[in-house]
Amino acid sequence: MVLQSSLLSMLIWLPVLGAMTVLFTGGEKNANVARVIAASVSIVSLLLCIPLYLGFDSSTYAMQFKEDHLWIRAYAIHYALGVDGISLAMIILTNFTGLLVILAGCHAIKVRVSQYMATFLVMQGMTIGVFAATDAILFYVFWEGMLIPMYLSIGMWGSANRSYASIKFFLYTFLGSILMLVALLYLYNQTGVFDIQKFYGLSLSLRVQEFLFFAFFLAFAVKVPMWPVHTWLPDAHTEAPSGGSVVLAALMLKLGIYGFLRFSMPIAPLACEELAWFMIVLSLIAIVYIGLIAIVQTDMKKLIAYSSIAHMGFATLGCFMVYDIIRHTTTYQDAYMSLEGAVVQMVAHAFGSGAMFLGVGMLADRYYNHSRLIRDYGGIANKMPVFAAFFMLFAMSNVGLPGTAGFVGEFMVIMSAFQSHFWVGVVAASTLILAASYTLWMYKRIFFGPVANDHVAAMQDITWIEITNYVLLAVGVFWLGLYPAPVLNVLHETIGHLLLISLPAI
Repeated sequence: MVLQSSLLSMLIWLPVLGAMTVLFTGGEKNANVARVIAASVSIVSLLLCIPLYLGFDSSTYAMQFKEDHLWIRAYAIHYALGVDGISLAMIILTNFTGLLVILAGCHAIKVRVSQYMATFLVMQGMTIGVFAATDAILFYVFWEGMLIPMYLSIGMWGSANRSYASIKFFLYTFLGSILMLVALLYLYNQTGVFDIQKFYGLSLSLRVQEFLFFAFFLAFAVKVPMWPVHTWLPDAHTEAPSGGSVVLAALMLKLGIYGFLRFSMPIAPLACEELAWFMIVLSLIAIVYIGLIAIVQTDMKKLIAYSSIAHMGFATLGCFMVYDIIRHTTTYQDAYMSLEGAVVQMVAHAFGSGAMFLGVGMLADRYYNHSRLIRDYGGIANKMPVFAAFFMLFAMSNVGLPGTAGFVGEFMVIMSAFQSHFWVGVVAASTLILAASYTLWMYKRIFFGPVANDHVAAMQDITWIEITNYVLLAVGVFWLGLYPAPVLNVLHETIGHLLLISLPAI
């Protein structure tokens, strides 16, 4: 009972305390100690997800594992935590990703090791706080708090233009959140509390809901990121270290979708219904236009970064397509499939895209000048056959091959879109061609053909730590692609309730 009543706090603060411990290990002479402590903390955090999953009651949409302590009495601000099906899935994904990043950093990072490990442990704790917070101010504190370690990771361990990329990342994401805080304060004035669930069901006029929608939209759209506020992501991905790119792709992009699900849709359902066309258009632009941009990229990281924007377009499309589905078919089953597909896409994208960023970072680390340009590679499969086989699997997941994680969410969103609007479904389905074009084109030029140069010829295949990471990711790709039932069962009641409170027509 003690474990259950404080499990979420342990998941948040254990990585933070681990980060402080790692910092006290000293300089580079104790780098291996820092690596061992960071890896141990990540493993324990992931193991704590087992009682979280096993103790979760999937038959109810109510918040579970709740903690509630008065924090600031004058404004009724609480340290309040809880999980439902969506946040449970994202918390487990966060701990899984955190372990991969720490393991990858053990091999790749040679300077300021303790600071690197501490940075990503703090980031892990802050991210879990975002997914677990049920008090709006606590949510905002964690939301802004996680920007600091990501800013540091890009600025300290990034590439040549890291200063520009880190400042651009911080300004976009920080300034985008200012109106969200204004919206939260308005809702506090309406309810007298910062309890997020008390914001649901408020009787608000369409004009007020539209204000709230756009206030939340700016914060969440930047985070996804949606077109046209996406320009910070390719720069951040390109300049960030491999661990930073993985966290950006696997977790940070999902925070925007999570915000739409947790705030925009249930708090402002009338505005969401009114402006669903706007979100659908922006999502389709991301899927098609950004996919076309990805095709012409010469930098491997930029190509995968633009690919991530296109795939996240599916998640936003699945969220807001529900209003169009209800308007045209009044079939709640199809709307449910669309919303559930959006959440599954959030999880699935983390495996394929995260793995590809790890792989590209590993190649750059092995190349003499850390080049990420496609033209500098060729014939990698001749020198690194094990790595080439793993990367092919993750590339296929990125394409959306049936049997891999990348197929499930996209298929659900496309099928539900076809039920209400044929041409929306056709445009969305075009990603199957676009993703295959830029992903397989990149793979062919990097891995096949003769060995490009002496630098490629000197490369050695992946180490046991890297193999461990890729095996874990491969298990995720196949598990979600072939047997998504454990994830869907956890989501079922939560998605159903979210749909109920987000559709004014019901």
